[in-house]
Amino acid sequence: MSSTQTDDNKLKLIYTLFCDDVRLEAGNKLSFMGVFQNIMVQQLPVSLIKFAVVNHWKGQGSYLSEVRILTPDRQHPVVVSQPTRFEIASGGFADNISFFVNVTFPTAGRYVVQTLIDSSLYEEQMLTVSDASEPELLGSSEAVN
Repeated sequence: MSSTQTDDNKLKLIYTLFCDDVRLEAGNKLSFMGVFQNIMVQQLPVSLIKFAVVNHWKGQGSYLSEVRILTPDRQHPVVVSQPTRFEIASGGFADNISFFVNVTFPTAGRYVVQTLIDSSLYEEQMLTVSDASEPELLGSSEAVN
């Protein structure tokens, strides 16, 4: 969970999720399929048919959001979303979902998932991609994977 805020405290990123798909259900509910924090595969490169980055925001105002995933060396983008405008009523919430298709991760490493607001870097998350021969990239965690 993140507590990053803009300087004027109008926008707060509550959480970011990585998942295979997101569906809008009855009652305006979101269902997240295949939520993950790391990607471990038998061999690299690996391509994900569909990949979603979900940002849940609190605050107020109108903003332009972008998501980009950079290679572990931060030199090259793997994918970049189109800028998407979203609005939050005073004291409200909003979900911004960026869908990517056919995303290829060529090598193992810690990929950088950046969220930009109004073209400025707002938050970074790490997405570890590894193959079965490199489990040390994942580290240990008491959380459910």
